[in-house]
Amino acid sequence: MTLLILAAGLGSRYGGLKQLDPMTDAGNFIIDFSVYDAIRAGFDRVVFLIKRENEQAFRETIGRRIEKKIRVEYAFQDLDNLPAGLTLPAGRVKPWGTGHAVYCAAGTIGNDPFAVINADDFYGADTFRHLAAHLSGNGMVGKPAHHCMVGFRLGNTLTENGTVSRGECEVENGMLLRVTERTKIEKRETTAAYLTEAGDWKELPFSTIVSMNCWGFTPALFDELEAGFRAFWQANAADLSKCEYYLPTAVQEQKDKGLCDVRVYPTSSKWLGVTYPQDKPGVKAAIAELIAAGEYPADLWA
Repeated sequence: MTLLILAAGLGSRYGGLKQLDPMTDAGNFIIDFSVYDAIRAGFDRVVFLIKRENEQAFRETIGRRIEKKIRVEYAFQDLDNLPAGLTLPAGRVKPWGTGHAVYCAAGTIGNDPFAVINADDFYGADTFRHLAAHLSGNGMVGKPAHHCMVGFRLGNTLTENGTVSRGECEVENGMLLRVTERTKIEKRETTAAYLTEAGDWKELPFSTIVSMNCWGFTPALFDELEAGFRAFWQANAADLSKCEYYLPTAVQEQKDKGLCDVRVYPTSSKWLGVTYPQDKPGVKAAIAELIAAGEYPADLWA
Protein backbone atom coordinates (compact mmCIF):
# COMPACT_ATOMS: atom_id res chain seq x y z
CA MET A 1 0.00 0.00 0.00
CA THR A 2 1.16 3.49 -0.84
CA LEU A 3 0.76 6.72 1.10
CA LEU A 4 0.60 9.76 -1.19
CA ILE A 5 1.47 12.96 0.68
CA LEU A 6 0.41 16.20 -1.01
CA ALA A 7 3.19 18.66 -0.26
CA ALA A 8 3.34 21.02 -3.24
CA GLY A 9 1.73 23.98 -1.44
CA LEU A 10 4.01 26.61 0.03
CA GLY A 11 1.54 27.75 2.69
CA SER A 12 1.10 31.37 1.61
CA ARG A 13 -0.82 32.29 4.78
CA TYR A 14 1.86 30.72 6.95
CA GLY A 15 4.74 32.50 5.25
CA GLY A 16 7.11 29.69 4.35
CA LEU A 17 7.59 26.03 3.55
CA LYS A 18 5.61 24.91 6.59
CA GLN A 19 6.00 21.24 5.72
CA LEU A 20 9.66 21.55 6.82
CA ASP A 21 9.00 23.28 10.14
CA PRO A 22 10.08 21.10 13.14
CA MET A 23 7.38 20.42 15.75
CA THR A 24 9.50 18.60 18.38
CA ASP A 25 12.81 19.15 20.14
CA ALA A 26 14.17 16.19 18.17
CA GLY A 27 13.39 17.99 14.91
CA ASN A 28 10.45 15.87 13.75
CA PHE A 29 7.96 17.41 11.32
CA ILE A 30 4.22 16.84 11.04
CA ILE A 31 4.99 14.75 7.94
CA ASP A 32 7.17 12.47 10.07
CA PHE A 33 4.26 11.58 12.34
CA SER A 34 2.05 10.73 9.38
CA VAL A 35 4.70 8.46 7.88
CA TYR A 36 5.42 6.87 11.27
CA ASP A 37 1.72 6.11 11.81
CA ALA A 38 1.39 4.80 8.24
CA ILE A 39 4.29 2.38 8.71
CA ARG A 40 2.73 1.10 11.94
CA ALA A 41 -0.54 0.55 10.07
CA GLY A 42 1.10 -1.50 7.30
CA PHE A 43 1.93 0.93 4.47
CA ASP A 44 5.15 0.03 2.65
CA ARG A 45 5.69 2.99 0.31
CA VAL A 46 5.39 6.76 0.57
CA VAL A 47 5.21 9.12 -2.41
CA PHE A 48 5.79 12.82 -1.84
CA LEU A 49 3.95 15.04 -4.34
CA ILE A 50 6.06 18.20 -4.42
CA LYS A 51 7.22 21.07 -6.58
CA ARG A 52 10.40 20.32 -8.50
CA GLU A 53 12.19 23.29 -6.96
CA ASN A 54 11.64 21.77 -3.50
CA GLU A 55 13.02 18.33 -4.35
CA GLN A 56 16.47 18.82 -2.83
CA ALA A 57 15.05 20.23 0.41
CA PHE A 58 12.64 17.30 0.76
CA ARG A 59 15.28 14.70 0.00
CA GLU A 60 17.76 16.16 2.47
CA THR A 61 15.44 16.97 5.36
CA ILE A 62 12.78 14.25 5.12
CA GLY A 63 13.48 11.60 2.52
CA ARG A 64 16.93 10.59 3.69
CA ARG A 65 15.78 10.18 7.30
CA ILE A 66 12.90 7.84 6.56
CA GLU A 67 14.07 5.94 3.48
CA LYS A 68 15.65 3.31 5.76
CA LYS A 69 12.20 2.66 7.25
CA ILE A 70 10.00 2.74 4.15
CA ARG A 71 10.33 2.95 0.37
CA VAL A 72 10.34 6.62 -0.68
CA GLU A 73 9.52 8.06 -4.10
CA TYR A 74 8.69 11.49 -5.50
CA ALA A 75 6.16 12.88 -7.95
CA PHE A 76 5.91 16.46 -9.14
CA GLN A 77 2.98 18.83 -9.53
CA ASP A 78 4.12 20.72 -12.60
CA LEU A 79 1.84 23.52 -13.76
CA ASP A 80 2.22 22.39 -17.36
CA ASN A 81 1.37 18.75 -16.63
CA LEU A 82 -1.96 19.06 -18.41
CA PRO A 83 -4.13 16.77 -20.54
CA ALA A 84 -3.25 16.81 -24.23
CA GLY A 85 -4.47 19.90 -26.04
CA LEU A 86 -4.49 22.19 -22.97
CA THR A 87 -1.91 24.98 -22.75
CA LEU A 88 -0.71 26.66 -19.57
CA PRO A 89 -2.31 30.15 -19.41
CA ALA A 90 0.09 33.07 -19.31
CA GLY A 91 0.66 34.32 -15.78
CA ARG A 92 -0.62 31.20 -14.01
CA VAL A 93 1.64 30.53 -10.98
CA LYS A 94 -0.75 28.93 -8.47
CA PRO A 95 -0.92 25.10 -8.38
CA TRP A 96 -4.06 23.65 -9.95
CA GLY A 97 -5.36 22.12 -6.72
CA THR A 98 -5.49 18.76 -4.99
CA GLY A 99 -7.35 16.98 -7.79
CA HIS A 100 -4.63 17.94 -10.24
CA ALA A 101 -1.97 16.96 -7.68
CA VAL A 102 -3.25 13.39 -7.54
CA TYR A 103 -3.51 13.36 -11.35
CA CYS A 104 0.20 14.22 -11.49
CA ALA A 105 1.04 11.24 -9.27
CA ALA A 106 -0.68 8.62 -11.45
CA GLY A 107 2.48 7.41 -13.18
CA THR A 108 4.30 6.98 -9.87
CA ILE A 109 1.42 5.31 -7.99
CA GLY A 110 0.78 2.78 -10.74
CA ASN A 111 -1.60 -0.04 -9.78
CA ASP A 112 -1.12 0.17 -6.02
CA PRO A 113 -4.05 0.93 -3.70
CA PHE A 114 -3.18 4.22 -2.06
CA ALA A 115 -4.12 6.73 0.59
CA VAL A 116 -3.95 10.51 0.18
CA ILE A 117 -3.19 13.01 2.93
CA ASN A 118 -2.00 16.58 3.28
CA ALA A 119 1.60 17.20 4.30
CA ASP A 120 0.79 19.78 6.95
CA ASP A 121 -2.03 17.96 8.77
CA PHE A 122 -1.58 15.69 11.80
CA TYR A 123 -4.27 13.01 11.57
CA GLY A 124 -3.49 10.57 14.38
CA ALA A 125 -2.79 6.83 14.38
CA ASP A 126 -6.48 5.87 14.28
CA THR A 127 -6.78 7.46 10.84
CA PHE A 128 -4.10 5.28 9.28
CA ARG A 129 -5.49 2.12 10.84
CA HIS A 130 -8.82 2.82 9.12
CA LEU A 131 -7.14 3.52 5.77
CA ALA A 132 -4.96 0.43 5.90
CA ALA A 133 -7.83 -1.86 6.91
CA HIS A 134 -9.94 -0.66 3.99
CA LEU A 135 -7.20 -0.73 1.36
CA SER A 136 -6.03 -4.20 2.34
CA GLY A 137 -9.55 -5.64 2.42
CA ASN A 138 -11.49 -7.55 -0.18
CA GLY A 139 -13.56 -5.97 -2.94
CA MET A 140 -10.91 -3.50 -4.06
CA VAL A 141 -11.24 -4.38 -7.74
CA GLY A 142 -14.04 -4.06 -10.25
CA LYS A 143 -16.70 -1.41 -10.67
CA PRO A 144 -17.90 0.58 -8.97
CA ALA A 145 -14.59 1.27 -7.26
CA HIS A 146 -14.75 1.09 -3.48
CA HIS A 147 -12.95 4.12 -2.09
CA CYS A 148 -12.97 5.44 1.46
CA MET A 149 -12.37 8.54 3.52
CA VAL A 150 -11.79 9.23 7.18
CA GLY A 151 -14.40 11.65 8.52
CA PHE A 152 -13.48 14.10 11.26
CA ARG A 153 -15.82 16.06 13.51
CA LEU A 154 -15.68 19.67 12.40
CA GLY A 155 -15.20 20.90 15.98
CA ASN A 156 -11.99 18.88 16.18
CA THR A 157 -10.48 20.48 13.08
CA LEU A 158 -10.70 24.22 13.65
CA THR A 159 -8.12 26.86 14.48
CA GLU A 160 -8.53 29.84 16.76
CA ASN A 161 -6.49 32.00 14.40
CA GLY A 162 -8.52 32.32 11.19
CA THR A 163 -10.57 30.45 8.62
CA VAL A 164 -9.96 26.98 7.21
CA SER A 165 -11.17 24.94 4.23
CA ARG A 166 -13.04 21.70 4.84
CA GLY A 167 -15.22 19.33 2.83
CA GLU A 168 -18.70 19.21 4.41
CA CYS A 169 -19.95 15.61 4.19
CA GLU A 170 -23.42 14.10 4.00
CA VAL A 171 -23.24 10.50 5.23
CA GLU A 172 -25.91 7.78 5.26
CA ASN A 173 -25.42 4.25 6.60
CA GLY A 174 -21.68 4.79 6.63
CA MET A 175 -21.51 5.81 2.98
CA LEU A 176 -20.70 9.23 1.56
CA LEU A 177 -23.63 10.85 -0.22
CA ARG A 178 -22.06 14.21 -0.98
CA VAL A 179 -19.03 16.29 -0.10
CA THR A 180 -19.14 20.04 -0.60
CA GLU A 181 -16.00 22.13 -0.36
CA ARG A 182 -16.29 25.04 2.09
CA THR A 183 -13.29 27.32 1.62
CA LYS A 184 -13.83 29.71 4.56
CA ILE A 185 -14.93 28.21 7.87
CA GLU A 186 -14.38 29.99 11.15
CA LYS A 187 -14.75 28.86 14.74
CA ARG A 188 -17.28 30.56 16.97
CA GLU A 189 -18.22 30.07 20.60
CA THR A 190 -20.67 27.17 20.27
CA THR A 191 -20.67 26.46 16.55
CA ALA A 192 -18.77 27.09 13.32
CA ALA A 193 -19.83 29.13 10.31
CA TYR A 194 -18.80 29.29 6.67
CA LEU A 195 -18.94 32.10 4.14
CA THR A 196 -21.34 31.40 1.28
CA GLU A 197 -20.82 32.47 -2.32
CA ALA A 198 -23.46 35.13 -1.70
CA GLY A 199 -21.30 36.65 1.03
CA ASP A 200 -23.43 35.48 3.98
CA TRP A 201 -22.32 33.40 6.96
CA LYS A 202 -24.11 30.09 7.53
CA GLU A 203 -23.74 28.05 10.70
CA LEU A 204 -22.28 24.53 10.75
CA PRO A 205 -22.53 22.41 13.93
CA PHE A 206 -19.30 21.20 15.51
CA SER A 207 -20.62 17.64 15.01
CA THR A 208 -20.62 17.97 11.21
CA ILE A 209 -18.52 15.28 9.53
CA VAL A 210 -15.85 16.84 7.34
CA SER A 211 -13.21 15.66 4.94
CA MET A 212 -9.63 16.54 5.83
CA ASN A 213 -8.42 15.41 2.41
CA CYS A 214 -7.77 11.99 3.91
CA TRP A 215 -8.80 9.34 1.38
CA GLY A 216 -8.22 5.73 0.42
CA PHE A 217 -8.40 4.94 -3.30
CA THR A 218 -8.09 2.16 -5.80
CA PRO A 219 -6.16 3.05 -8.98
CA ALA A 220 -9.55 3.30 -10.73
CA LEU A 221 -9.62 6.89 -9.51
CA PHE A 222 -7.09 7.83 -12.17
CA ASP A 223 -9.32 6.61 -15.02
CA GLU A 224 -11.57 9.65 -14.77
CA LEU A 225 -9.31 12.35 -13.34
CA GLU A 226 -8.23 13.56 -16.76
CA ALA A 227 -11.82 13.88 -17.97
CA GLY A 228 -12.75 15.64 -14.75
CA PHE A 229 -9.92 18.13 -15.13
CA ARG A 230 -10.95 18.85 -18.71
CA ALA A 231 -14.49 19.61 -17.53
CA PHE A 232 -13.10 21.88 -14.81
CA TRP A 233 -10.97 23.69 -17.42
CA GLN A 234 -13.96 24.29 -19.69
CA ALA A 235 -16.13 25.50 -16.81
CA ASN A 236 -13.49 28.08 -15.82
CA ALA A 237 -12.27 29.00 -19.30
CA ALA A 238 -13.19 32.65 -18.82
CA ASP A 239 -10.62 33.02 -16.03
CA LEU A 240 -8.02 30.32 -15.39
CA SER A 241 -5.72 32.49 -13.29
CA LYS A 242 -6.57 31.19 -9.79
CA CYS A 243 -9.27 28.48 -9.91
CA GLU A 244 -8.49 25.06 -8.40
CA TYR A 245 -9.60 21.51 -9.16
CA TYR A 246 -10.34 20.04 -5.72
CA LEU A 247 -9.99 16.33 -4.99
CA PRO A 248 -13.37 16.15 -3.18
CA THR A 249 -14.97 17.61 -6.32
CA ALA A 250 -13.32 14.96 -8.46
CA VAL A 251 -14.52 12.18 -6.16
CA GLN A 252 -18.06 13.57 -6.08
CA GLU A 253 -18.19 13.74 -9.86
CA GLN A 254 -17.14 10.11 -10.19
CA LYS A 255 -19.61 9.09 -7.50
CA ASP A 256 -22.44 10.90 -9.29
CA LYS A 257 -21.63 8.92 -12.43
CA GLY A 258 -21.89 5.65 -10.51
CA LEU A 259 -18.19 4.90 -10.98
CA CYS A 260 -17.39 4.60 -7.28
CA ASP A 261 -18.74 4.56 -3.77
CA VAL A 262 -17.03 5.93 -0.67
CA ARG A 263 -17.09 4.33 2.77
CA VAL A 264 -16.73 6.87 5.59
CA TYR A 265 -14.80 5.87 8.69
CA PRO A 266 -15.56 8.34 11.49
CA THR A 267 -12.83 9.22 13.95
CA SER A 268 -12.85 11.18 17.18
CA SER A 269 -9.18 12.10 16.70
CA LYS A 270 -8.30 15.75 16.99
CA TRP A 271 -6.67 17.26 13.94
CA LEU A 272 -3.54 19.29 14.44
CA GLY A 273 -2.21 21.64 11.80
CA VAL A 274 -0.26 24.82 11.26
CA THR A 275 -2.49 26.87 9.02
CA TYR A 276 -1.22 30.12 10.56
CA PRO A 277 2.03 30.95 12.41
CA GLN A 278 0.04 31.41 15.63
CA ASP A 279 -1.02 27.73 15.45
CA LYS A 280 2.50 26.37 15.96
CA PRO A 281 2.82 26.67 19.79
CA GLY A 282 -0.47 24.81 20.31
CA VAL A 283 0.49 22.05 17.87
CA LYS A 284 3.90 21.61 19.50
CA ALA A 285 2.29 21.40 22.94
CA ALA A 286 -0.28 18.83 21.80
CA ILE A 287 2.39 16.64 20.20
CA ALA A 288 4.52 16.92 23.34
CA GLU A 289 1.57 15.61 25.35
CA LEU A 290 1.23 12.62 23.03
CA ILE A 291 4.93 11.86 23.41
CA ALA A 292 4.70 12.18 27.20
CA ALA A 293 1.75 9.78 27.16
CA GLY A 294 3.79 7.19 25.28
CA GLU A 295 1.89 7.45 21.99
CA TYR A 296 5.13 8.30 20.15
CA PRO A 297 8.86 8.11 20.95
CA ALA A 298 10.71 11.35 21.61
CA ASP A 299 12.52 10.95 18.29
CA LEU A 300 10.57 9.01 15.66
CA TRP A 301 13.56 7.87 13.62
CA ALA A 302 16.21 7.37 16.31
